Amino acid sequence: MPEFDSFVVLAEMRTGSNFLEANLNALDGVRCHGEAFNPHFIGSPQDAPILGFDRTARDADPTALLARLRAAPGLNGFRYFGDHDPRLFAPIMDEPRIAKIVLTRNPLDSYVSHRIAAATGQWKLTDARHARAARIRFEPEGFEAHLQRLQETQIRIMGALQRRGQTAFYVDYADLQDVDVLNGLAAWLGVTGRLETLDRGLKKQNPGPITDKVENVEEMQAALARIDRFDLHRTPNFEPRRGAMVPGYIAAATTGLLCLPLTSGPETALRHWLEALDGAPVREGFTQKTLRDWRRAHPGHRSFAVLRHPVARAHAAFCDRILSTGPGSYSEIRKTLRHRHGLPIDAAANGPDLDPARHRAAFLQFAGFLKANLGGQTAIRVDAAWASQSALLQGAASVESPDAVLREAELARDLSWIAAQLGREAPPWRPAPDPQEAALVAIYDAEVERAIRTVYARDYDRFGFGDWQPLRG
Repeated sequence: MPEFDSFVVLAEMRTGSNFLEANLNALDGVRCHGEAFNPHFIGSPQDAPILGFDRTARDADPTALLARLRAAPGLNGFRYFGDHDPRLFAPIMDEPRIAKIVLTRNPLDSYVSHRIAAATGQWKLTDARHARAARIRFEPEGFEAHLQRLQETQIRIMGALQRRGQTAFYVDYADLQDVDVLNGLAAWLGVTGRLETLDRGLKKQNPGPITDKVENVEEMQAALARIDRFDLHRTPNFEPRRGAMVPGYIAAATTGLLCLPLTSGPETALRHWLEALDGAPVREGFTQKTLRDWRRAHPGHRSFAVLRHPVARAHAAFCDRILSTGPGSYSEIRKTLRHRHGLPIDAAANGPDLDPARHRAAFLQFAGFLKANLGGQTAIRVDAAWASQSALLQGAASVESPDAVLREAELARDLSWIAAQLGREAPPWRPAPDPQEAALVAIYDAEVERAIRTVYARDYDRFGFGDWQPLRG
């Protein structure tokens, strides 16, 4: 009996997974079905069914499609990225007869390639004459977040394999140009077919050195030099790793006061308050190394996080990420919620123009999605914008446990208190104008409160939230 009955390519965007898939499909008896569990399409953006499964059937029971792939004639597989249906990760890793192919690429190369593809709109290239070139601006915070996400994904994969006593076939982006390596992969998979030459249907999109593709090369080099890649000062921790959103932390310019913003909270107003405290822009864009440096440079420092009532926070996430189509919004998730979860909103931006009755219906539908999403029952990632505040604080604790966890409704009093810990007089707390609160007042009732309590029962229990009350009268 063959050792494997199917395979998965564990990869990320811009790592060469399309090229690897094309060459796997060139082997007799092998079929790779694209991004079979991408939450926004099935297989490819054309949404062609896979072995009789369309998106509806797949989303209803993804393990049934996995079973169909494993039972199909030949050796069938798919590409699985870190943001694909999270319900599939454990079933994939649990089964030793699913071959694991781990495809990696230099994180700087994949970051620059992704930025160029986003700028040009060209994600595949089959004819070099049609190549679109662009130079991008390197953003240190964006690259740090990219690097941290890749490292967390690789640690998760490695840990899952170790705990299950399995191994994987590791392939680097550069290995894809070596036909002997790909034939070695074919031998490891247990198939008899071999490649005589590489599939040349796809062309490399951005040849040339990184320095030719980036506008601010000196800034990039300086930023890379600051990254402590080997985390030399880390205290070993054998607890399960949890993500901390260090690049989002903000500190007062000179006072040793650090804020750990929780996404979909009063982030803008907190930034303005910290700027007023020292009369200067905040310090931001931290990495774990520069955060350690900051702590050493500010003995006696304090840190704090601010809780927002779950109703107001869920509503902020709904308005900012789903109703809005501006910067920071999630257009693909919006589209999926409309088509797959029945969210009653239009394709065009209509957040401010949504009448109260439709706004309320859409928000209640979003609350239903959140309950399923946080329960691991959807194909869409649990995003920080609507993850529970308990989980966000738990993740932050792996890097920086806040000295104080404050509440948005009590900031006028509590910010004065925390500033006094550092011998400072606090500036007045001035909440940013919030048009979302008026919209929430118009739709809020006992049913809305019950729906959100069901979603965030842990936060209500842990932090003692009562029913939501407007902050501004």
